[in-house]
Amino acid sequence: MVKGGNVGLAALSEDTGSLMVSLSWSSASGDGDADVSVLLLGAGGKVRSDADFFFYNNPAAADGSVQLLGKTPTANGSEDRVSIDLTAVPDEVERLVVAASQYGTGRFGQLDDLRVTVADRTGEVLLGFTIADAGEESAFIFGELYRRAGEWKFRAVGQGYETGLAGLATDFGISVDEEEEPADEEETGPGEAQPGTGTTTAADAQPAIGSAAKAAQAPASVGPVVIPAPAAEAPAAAPARPAESAPAPARRSRGPRTAKKKVTLPKVAKKSLAENDNWRQARLFPAPTLKSDREREMRATSVLLAVMAQVPEFGRRLTAAFGAPAGRMQTFTEVTLPNGDTPRRPDGVIRVERAGKLWTALVETKTNGNPLKSEQVQDYMDIAARRGYEAVITLSNDVALEGSPLVEVKTDGRRKHKVSLWHLSWAEVAHQAQLLIRHEGVGNAAHAWLLQELLHYLQHENSGCHGFQNMGPAWVPVRNGIDTDTLCQGDERAVAVVESWERLIRQVCLRLGGELGQKVLPVQRAKRGTDQASRRAELADRLCEEGRLSAELRIDTTPGILAITADLRTGKLRTSIEVPAPEQGYPLSWVKRLVRQLAEAPADLHVETLVEGNRGPRGTLERLRPEPGDLLPKDGVPIAGFRLSLFKGMGSTRGNAESGFIRSVDEAVGRFYASVVAHLTQPGGAERRPSRRTPAADTAEPALPS
Repeated sequence: MVKGGNVGLAALSEDTGSLMVSLSWSSASGDGDADVSVLLLGAGGKVRSDADFFFYNNPAAADGSVQLLGKTPTANGSEDRVSIDLTAVPDEVERLVVAASQYGTGRFGQLDDLRVTVADRTGEVLLGFTIADAGEESAFIFGELYRRAGEWKFRAVGQGYETGLAGLATDFGISVDEEEEPADEEETGPGEAQPGTGTTTAADAQPAIGSAAKAAQAPASVGPVVIPAPAAEAPAAAPARPAESAPAPARRSRGPRTAKKKVTLPKVAKKSLAENDNWRQARLFPAPTLKSDREREMRATSVLLAVMAQVPEFGRRLTAAFGAPAGRMQTFTEVTLPNGDTPRRPDGVIRVERAGKLWTALVETKTNGNPLKSEQVQDYMDIAARRGYEAVITLSNDVALEGSPLVEVKTDGRRKHKVSLWHLSWAEVAHQAQLLIRHEGVGNAAHAWLLQELLHYLQHENSGCHGFQNMGPAWVPVRNGIDTDTLCQGDERAVAVVESWERLIRQVCLRLGGELGQKVLPVQRAKRGTDQASRRAELADRLCEEGRLSAELRIDTTPGILAITADLRTGKLRTSIEVPAPEQGYPLSWVKRLVRQLAEAPADLHVETLVEGNRGPRGTLERLRPEPGDLLPKDGVPIAGFRLSLFKGMGSTRGNAESGFIRSVDEAVGRFYASVVAHLTQPGGAERRPSRRTPAADTAEPALPS
């Protein structure tokens, strides 16, 4: 589509009740990112209340009409997805605005390939719109869905805001709370002047979600509404807001918070009443008695589907990505379905009712690292097509990768009814449960307790639901080939190891993101237009030549990219992060402050000063603590930043045993983040973005249902 264009969704597909709206971007440096947001607008072009604003701290509507599904990595960047159920949108809502914003000093002109796509229930992309003129804007409206004569339409907008998310939110009636925050004092060395403190403008402010009453008292919006209300078809979006119309510099806001308090787990568990550690706490879903893979599959399927049906937030979180509508959910196990002379029994069935219509998905489950079977999944796809079901969902420890399907199936193009095939990893299930019970919250204490029991079951060593846990049959031959220097470029086994490494990194991101309640994504650096197969082949050739596997993780609120390198020649894992030098202050103050921030870091942490052209001073933290000035270059060359690194031995086996490679990578990333990265602040002392945790998170505690 072109900017300002509009199109009716009914003319594009028959399955537009549930939509997947995806916003994507890429960055040459790998560190660019943005956050998606959705606003529901009434007849006056304003939100009905602050609860109509959905963003990273308020990701889902209670009626299921909007749900932010989070980011997924792409070949050149990331894609932020939003599930929109148009059948659940209230009648008084006339427009849904889909936008994105950057935090702090980020600008959309620093990102490439800004694009929005809309897909129907089956995942088929219906339309796309690319923004090519981004500049100094820190917030952008990508597009909008609006009603016209009983039909939903999409308009390509491409409207930017230099005033950031605060300016965008205010324009649509969102109240913005602001408060003064003291500037961060920075120690100066002898004879050094104290640098001045800057003023935070509205471009850096973040809106705070207040009460509905407060929204009614919100001041008039700043400047004109950027998108015309759909009272008449508009051939193009409204002109960009001029820079001089930006509001005066504002005080820094407290940041977004959720509109409704929800129940999360307490930070500290209650003291146990057991006499000794040998007493086992009673569990709703016991796992120690499971003996066979069949038992594990049946128990895991039943436990998961039961919790999905009983905890609406959790069930909706998992099914929204598969095109399911928001509605009443029921789940079933071991259902027998006719299939010629041999009936088939999928492991589970999910049915969702909305407005008298049924959405149905068949579920095929594998545990304990067992692979999915193509012929089995093919049978379920054929059954679903004949019976008019909408989806087949596979569930296993494996992690799906773009361009590398776990199973090969054929679809009959002659069938009018389309069936979509989706995959879910047990690691993704645990990740979503963690986000809800530790950070975002659920509706009541009983639901939080159910999710806690589910999470305990999934993490039990006997459940078989541990996520990706095997580097595959090519792992040992590739390591041996690197040791003997006989591994040649173009070896398909190296490509298989690269794919396994990518799956492992995806799982590390899920685990860490669930614990932190923040977005953690792998950074994939590739030339624009490079497909996944070519990118992996290039990485495989590099593995053959250098003997190293490398990955980068972008973690929300951290000052840099976390890098991890597995050197298969030396058997060492290196985790590191490069922290840019502050823009203000003096070098001696920088190094002193850095050492103070690392007061709890391991003594063997390696710290290196980054200078242009040459290697800078370096040493272990143990040596630098009494003399931080040793990090200053002797010749006074400018300092670009600092690299912090930890080294540890890596496991040799391909599995997830105590000495396994997978476990060693997971532990290395967790230790480095907890002991080093978590203590770092943004350059210049900028505060971190508010976490997902709700105000009720520190006080609410789930109790057993009465």
